[in-house]
Amino acid sequence: MLQCGRVLPVARTLLVGLVLLGASPALAQEREVVLLHTNDFHSAIDPIEAYWMEGSPKLGGAVHLKTMIDGIREREAGEGNPVYLFDSGDMFTGLLSRLTYGEILMEMMTTMGYDALGLGNHEFDYGWQNFRQQMYRVAFPVLSANTFYRGTDILFTQPHAIIEKDGFRVGVIGIIGQDAISVVVPSLVQELEFRDPEPYLRASVKELEPLVDLIVVLAHQGKTGPMQTDQEADREVWRDFDEDIELTTKVSGIDVFLAGHAHRGIDPPYVNPHTGTIIMQTFGHGTRLGVLRLRVDTGTGEVLEHEGGLVIPFSADYAPDPLMAEKIGAYKERFREEIGTLVGNLEQRLVRKYNRESSFGNFVADVIREVGGGEVGLTNAGGLRADLPPGEITLGDVRDALPFLNSVVALELTGAQLIEVLEQGFTLERGMIQVSGLVAEYDLSRPLGGRLVSLQIGGHEVDLARTYRIAVISFMAEGGDLYSTFEGVPWLANDERSVGDVVIDWLRQHPGPVPMPSPGRLIRVGER
Repeated sequence: MLQCGRVLPVARTLLVGLVLLGASPALAQEREVVLLHTNDFHSAIDPIEAYWMEGSPKLGGAVHLKTMIDGIREREAGEGNPVYLFDSGDMFTGLLSRLTYGEILMEMMTTMGYDALGLGNHEFDYGWQNFRQQMYRVAFPVLSANTFYRGTDILFTQPHAIIEKDGFRVGVIGIIGQDAISVVVPSLVQELEFRDPEPYLRASVKELEPLVDLIVVLAHQGKTGPMQTDQEADREVWRDFDEDIELTTKVSGIDVFLAGHAHRGIDPPYVNPHTGTIIMQTFGHGTRLGVLRLRVDTGTGEVLEHEGGLVIPFSADYAPDPLMAEKIGAYKERFREEIGTLVGNLEQRLVRKYNRESSFGNFVADVIREVGGGEVGLTNAGGLRADLPPGEITLGDVRDALPFLNSVVALELTGAQLIEVLEQGFTLERGMIQVSGLVAEYDLSRPLGGRLVSLQIGGHEVDLARTYRIAVISFMAEGGDLYSTFEGVPWLANDERSVGDVVIDWLRQHPGPVPMPSPGRLIRVGER
């Protein structure tokens, strides 16, 4: 039976404190192994300024993470302990990812020495054909046991792999969930199908059990993660990991379940009380490194003890790795103009809030409404991928924050239909809808579908029968993020530029400094 070992503190001293478990020497058939884990990296190639922490330290960044990981490997090698490095999907998104169609992320993973990647939904940002090309250029396996070419039993990737180091064999399985696939633009994966992972996971576990010492699952499932830079400091937006618990209860034989998609930091690791499976996940974006030490009886395959947690990679603590710095530097030089050209100026930082109105969401919705000629402007919280800093703004800043190829479209909805759209936002299932041109009061204590308390458009009470011109991103207009009210509604106009380019052009026409957009558009009952 799995035992929950001593949990190491989340601090800089954690790496120094990775000591051998137990006081007595291990028996000959016992091995200690270390699993390192990332998920939802989302092209966080450069360090992230943690403005929610005292002193605003910088966290992560590829050049610093490689130094950190190499240091762990070197220390463990002296003890004869194998170290494995895994990722549970969503490496892609961001400007350099878009400019290289994900190549820079696959190159980064190769240089960092990843042992396997579990398939995530954002690996399909540039179409399945592109990702197939990218996964064939790397030496490590890309895994998904439940992704098939449509209408066949032909797998798109390997379902699982056996990775052996120093005689210790780890069976690694990849799965992707239905929620993750639901946020992919359908046309990008129309030749693929994504089946219920449970039976395929069970089959892989059964096949691997007699062949390996440890079974690890790289899972990209559960609820969509919150797009909010300071999400780790805002418990209101934390997702549950109930789907991971449920699946590891139904399928026994899994030793470690390394999760992704929900961006839910799980620290200390959660142990399923029914099956003993250890579940871990980071907050994503490289602001944590999952570190899990296991003592395994290789005779029985039993995990005797474990310890670990999420380590904060303070960038200043780790010198840049020269090889990684050289490779990333070459990509940045290649796309210097696309990254560094100045396009505007902001008075203050524009930030994202996944479950509330946000300054960045207000700004983007305002631009969409103006460009689309709408009485109302709408965008989704999930499309806002980074904050915009105060002061000078570059092409890279905007395209990192708005990396997708969605356009601005105009259409007409009745007041009643617009209420349906807002009610979907008030479910918070895919974050809070971001708006312009209206003021809505809502009450989250009310049942789903009835949370709107009042609505004014252009300073007037909504008319349920009247038709309003709405400017909205094409992803939502196609029914994306569960906004099904838009499905079948004809488009009156399509700007065709990406939303990022729309914002870039707007900033160039408004040299600024651009002031903070007006707040008070989405008012939660009790918080006036």
